[in-house]
Order: sequence, then C-alpha cells, then structure tokens
Amino acid sequence: MILFMEILFYITGFLIINSFFLYPVVLYFASRKHTGRITEYGFEPSVSILIAAHNEEKVIEERIKNISTLNYDLNKIEVFIGSDYSTDKTNEILLEQEKKYSWLHIFLSEERRGKAGILNEIFKRVNNEILVFTDANTQFHKDALKNLIEDFADETIGGVCGRLILVDSEKSKSEGVEESEYWKYETHIKKLEGTCGLLLAANGGIFAIRKKLYEAIPIDNAVTDDLFVSLSVIAREFKFTYRIDALAYEDTGKDLSAEYLRKVRFGATNFQTLIYFKKLLWAENKFLSYNFFSHKVTRWFLPLLLILLLLISYFLSDFNFIVHKAYYFQVIIYLLALCGYLLSMIKIRIPVFSIPYFFAVSNIAMAEGFIKFIRKQHSVIWASTER
Repeated sequence: MILFMEILFYITGFLIINSFFLYPVVLYFASRKHTGRITEYGFEPSVSILIAAHNEEKVIEERIKNISTLNYDLNKIEVFIGSDYSTDKTNEILLEQEKKYSWLHIFLSEERRGKAGILNEIFKRVNNEILVFTDANTQFHKDALKNLIEDFADETIGGVCGRLILVDSEKSKSEGVEESEYWKYETHIKKLEGTCGLLLAANGGIFAIRKKLYEAIPIDNAVTDDLFVSLSVIAREFKFTYRIDALAYEDTGKDLSAEYLRKVRFGATNFQTLIYFKKLLWAENKFLSYNFFSHKVTRWFLPLLLILLLLISYFLSDFNFIVHKAYYFQVIIYLLALCGYLLSMIKIRIPVFSIPYFFAVSNIAMAEGFIKFIRKQHSVIWASTER
C-alpha cells in the first residue's frame, strides 16, 4: 500500500512540476527550432472587428474612439458590436456612435443570448476574410491591428494572438489581486507557444483568425469562447501565432471576489470546452497533444492534484524523507496563503503572501467551476467582470 501511494505521489508531483516548470523549458527549446515565418511589411487586408457587449455604458464609447485612432486604413475596417440585451445606456450610446462612423455596425439583441450567441449572430454579417475579436473594455495600441494582421501573409497561419497587458488598479493592489503578475508568466508561455505555431488559447481582448476557420460557438452548452475559437483553428491543423508587438490593455478586476467569480465561470466552461476537443489529447501531432495536456488539461485538474498530493504527503510523511520535506513545503505555502488572506482584509499587499493567496483562491475557484460543470449549473449567459 505504501509503495502504491509513493508511486502516486511521484506521478502527481511530476504532473504539477511538468505543467509549471518542465513544459516551459521544453517549449523554449522547441521554439528555437522555429527560425521565423513569412511576414509582409505593409500587408493590410480588409478586416472585420467583432465585439460582444452587455451593459458596457462606462467603456463602450471610449472603445469605439480607440478603434477610430488605429494606425490602419479605416476604409478596410468594419466593426460589428452586438449588444446582448443591455439594460443600461449601452444601446443609446451605440446608436449615437453608429451615426458618426460609417464603418460601425450595431446589432441590438432583444433577448439575452450570451457572448457566444452574440458572436455567432454578428459573424453572419461580416464581409471580410480576417476576423478580429476584442472586448468592450480593451484598448488597442495604435499599431496593434497593423502588427496583429501581418502574420496572415503566411497562408499556413490561421490565427494570431496579440499581447494583452493587464493594468493593476490601486484597489486591486491593496486587496492582493495578483492577476497581472500571473499573467506575465502566462504571456511568456503564449509567446513560446506562438513561436511554435501552437498557441492554444488566445487572449480574448485581442486575437484574429481567418473567416473560413470560424466555427459556430456552442450555445446549448457553455464553453470558453476564445478558447473554443482558438482550438478550432488548431484542430484544423493551421498555425496559431503570437505577436508581442500587437499591444492591448485591460484593467485587472477591482477585487479578488470579482476575479473569483470570473474564474469559477471559466473553470466550468473550460471543462465543457475540453469535451469538444478531447481528440487533441491523442492528436497526430504528438507535440500538440503534449502542449494541450500540460498547459490546459493539467491546469484544469490542478485542484484535484493539489489535494491528492497534500493527502498522500500527510499519510507518507513518516515513511519517506522526500515526501516529508514536500509535505512541510506545502504546509508553508498554504500558511503563507492564509496570511495573504488576513492581510487582504486590512488592505495590505505583500507579494510573498499575496501570490500564494491568489494561487490558492484561483484553484478553489477552479474546483467550484468543476462542481458547477458536473452539476450542469454553468450558463451561456454572462456578466462582464467590473474592471
């Protein structure tokens, strides 16, 4: 029995270490084999920008103005904004802005459809061959679109992701929201995956695909829309790259409770998305399968792995020196997380405490998302996180 538990301990530990440490190293060496891709300076095809919005009166006008200032020929741009039965002043603002810009097209839904339903609807109206997806609360750098689109000069590339930079508010800093710090790590992973042409999950705030590769996002079962669109491109054996110079900006969540609810929702929809793309776990491209398992599947099941590792470590602590050390290491991490929680209550942020706290809360949210998925309590109807 002890031998079995020791083997299970090492397997569980390896899966966690592989996901966070070995996988990035493997990606680094794999990316060095890719010397570059075809790009064409000044390549400027016609593009369609798609935005789904629900009660975005605080940001939607600024979002439209931001698009109007892009360093791109506006005669080659059409923008479709779908309002998902907004009950604030979003619709009024959109109708007023539509009068100002000939390239702006508005769809006002008379019922809640969810983000997937809105994107599917406005997709029917687009005319151009390159689709750009972004959010109402995102701001593009003036050269973001130009840099994002250049990679499509290479016909083997089906999707391109831009670099989303999360900006901390003073409130989020004081409450221990470490989303931006974690995002820096994720951005590095995306860059390496993009170099290999195997970026698995685009930033919802800035990415583009070829129109012919768009698959209708399921609305009967809630999925993570940007992940679904990204994996649809990869599953059809097109490359998905990353442009570090295609910059976009978003504020982080104002407090950890808001981020928690967002992660619960994504936790549930991620598992549903996995069902649609489970075939990628044994794809013909074995490196793609390794990427998908290491970066996505393992992360989604991380709460279970962490609980299992802690329980095994506790029971084997007196029998194995390595397990003994691992057990106390885990205890220290969770104690630091507890301190981070207590400090957040008095608006104090110290990274050595707030980072473990954020890590713990994120995994609790993922676990709750899994429970919602099992109970089929997740919905296609969403409310954007206040940022």
